[in-house]
Amino acid sequence: MSIPEPTPLTGPSLTGRSLTGPSVNASYALAVLSATAEAGPGGTDSWAMPTDRLEYGEMRALWDEVLTARDAGPHTGLLVGDRLRPDGLHILGHLILTCASLADAARAAERYHPLVSQAGTVTLRRLGGVGRICYRPTVGPTAMLPQQVEAVVSSMVRAARWITGDDWAPVAVSFAHPRAGAAEPYARVFGCPVTFGAPENAITVTGEDLDRRRPLYDPALNRLHQAYADRLLHQLSAASPTVAERVRQWLEHAALEEADPEGPARQLNLSVRTLRRALHAEGTTWRALLDTARHGRARRLLETTALPLDRIAPLVGLSGATALVRAFTRWEGMPPGAYRSRYRC
Repeated sequence: MSIPEPTPLTGPSLTGRSLTGPSVNASYALAVLSATAEAGPGGTDSWAMPTDRLEYGEMRALWDEVLTARDAGPHTGLLVGDRLRPDGLHILGHLILTCASLADAARAAERYHPLVSQAGTVTLRRLGGVGRICYRPTVGPTAMLPQQVEAVVSSMVRAARWITGDDWAPVAVSFAHPRAGAAEPYARVFGCPVTFGAPENAITVTGEDLDRRRPLYDPALNRLHQAYADRLLHQLSAASPTVAERVRQWLEHAALEEADPEGPARQLNLSVRTLRRALHAEGTTWRALLDTARHGRARRLLETTALPLDRIAPLVGLSGATALVRAFTRWEGMPPGAYRSRYRC
């Protein structure tokens, strides 16, 4: 197989070829090759550096070759994801290994998935006693093969088992595309009902499973991995910023009680309507980005200060303590007071 030469990312600029669209981490490309018969002797780990990136089109071409190999079949993507090891996700894989719970791991994937691939987004939504971890491609509908989506979703279930054990299974898994092969391999890999032709690609998990804390957890090591991931994310955003990334950066420093889309639109020299259209094309919305920013700031304030809830609420753009409790319970599955107590334990 002909393997494209990756582009090293060196801070705010790229050396060698410039990346003009979504990119994929070379470690993930290597993991796909290693999980199939296409991995040649000696491998290609010499170029799988933390910031090496491939154009998404090159990653798609790699998948085309993998899926036309003699031993490929309708479940190749499913099995590739299930065979993924932590180093296939580079720093995100190692960060997941140090998370205190599945909920923390899902939030890490939500924030740091661009380090693995900018061709899709991961989101965690909680409603009642369950959570849904969703994957949405942000490239065109014909640009990402269903087997690529299956590899992503099965890799997320595999990553959950790194911290819960191999016997763990979600409540359900759904795919937006139709099934192409036999049902048995999906049941065997996921250990739960799997539906196709659904509204979204999602993994449904009980709230109890999401919030169960691991008995062995090293918060200092987790913070170390998170700091490194933040540095890489900043470098990636500076080198190839999407509109969503630039809005996230704006929100990091904004007064959230006064934040509206006109602020980042002015900074990007866009109309609000154009900004909203660009965000939609990238698989997100202003409201979703603002909600994520409020969530992140609320967590930081609860973790690092003793401020009462009625002081925190306006700092995250909410009307009062009651609104903060309601929003935080939606984000975390627990009220802010319980989160603060758990974090300090």
